[in-house]
Amino acid sequence: MTMSCKALTSKLPNVGTTIFTVMSALAAEKKAVNLGQGFPDFNCDPKLINAVTQAMQAGLNQYPPMPGVPELREVIASKIRTLYGHDYSATTEITVTAGATQAILTAILAIVHPGDEVIVLEPCYDSYVPNIELAGGVAVRVPLTPGSFRPDFDRIAAAINSNTRAIIVNSPHNPSGTVWTPQEMQQLETLLEPTNVLLISDEVYEHMVFDGRPHQSAASYAGLAERAFVVSSFGKTFHVTGWKVGYVAAPHALSQEFRKIHQFNVFTVNTPVQHALAEYMSDPSPYLNLPNFYQQKRDLFRTGLIQTRFKLLPCEGTYFQSVDYGEISQASEADFCKWLTTEIGVAAIPTSAFYGHGFEQHVVRFCFAKKTETLITALSKLKNI
Repeated sequence: MTMSCKALTSKLPNVGTTIFTVMSALAAEKKAVNLGQGFPDFNCDPKLINAVTQAMQAGLNQYPPMPGVPELREVIASKIRTLYGHDYSATTEITVTAGATQAILTAILAIVHPGDEVIVLEPCYDSYVPNIELAGGVAVRVPLTPGSFRPDFDRIAAAINSNTRAIIVNSPHNPSGTVWTPQEMQQLETLLEPTNVLLISDEVYEHMVFDGRPHQSAASYAGLAERAFVVSSFGKTFHVTGWKVGYVAAPHALSQEFRKIHQFNVFTVNTPVQHALAEYMSDPSPYLNLPNFYQQKRDLFRTGLIQTRFKLLPCEGTYFQSVDYGEISQASEADFCKWLTTEIGVAAIPTSAFYGHGFEQHVVRFCFAKKTETLITALSKLKNI
């Protein structure tokens, strides 16, 4: 007897194909310049490729320790200590993950019980809410301030109650490019101090902060670090998004719970890549120079966009530039992105896709992690609008 699919009850009934997949497929079909999905169209440093090859040839191809290769955890701890002033134990408080998305899911599964509430600040990365729902939790959506995308602490405070288990914060912020200030981090620290609310700090764009601003890591604030899972991504930092390697830094008690889940949903992460990253990171210049590298691309792209009918929103970090198209069209953001891809030949992502209920602001997001010639080609098309 064959079981009918009708007997299955979906654990994520409201989840379909993501807008990123839809827009990338449309871009490929229309041969458009894809500034939608957030990944580079250029190669990583050949030294990193060579380091992976050497690790493979050296026979480093079997399971590493469950929390990650010790040398890599040591270099991560050293980096955090140098940049953010917090001393994590490489042995007990740093865990290498299969990308930041797995890290966030694992943190949520480790701490969220059925009925627990988790605050998400919208617009937010599309995995947060499904992760919470998979854990049996309840996502409490608190909007960032429309227009500026800055945190509204009155609304965050109003959302906290006895059922609140955690809050997820993302800075530098996808999709808006907003970067939290020291004052905002201190406000969050003060707000959470009398509570037992945990923090998941999504910092995957930590090395893409512009105009001389330092990144404000939760690790830099004692009151946040003591309750935080700090998440980062080697894929974003070193232009290797397809390698899916990241890490979590968290206090010992939180890391213990994190690793309980990690050992059963991933167990461990690609061995030769971990060894290669450890060797490559012995020189900090690639990530220390990254803000300047991406600021040049941002400035090129923004300069070109000024000559179009789009209204530029601030871009303080990440490799995303948001624009207001209200003077061009009154179409919905999704429809405008489809028109832009089909008729103009440039793909973007609607900001409404990052909201649970599709909040419309006539704002779309471009990715400028692209070769100079790709950006120039896209700008030449956008100037035709």
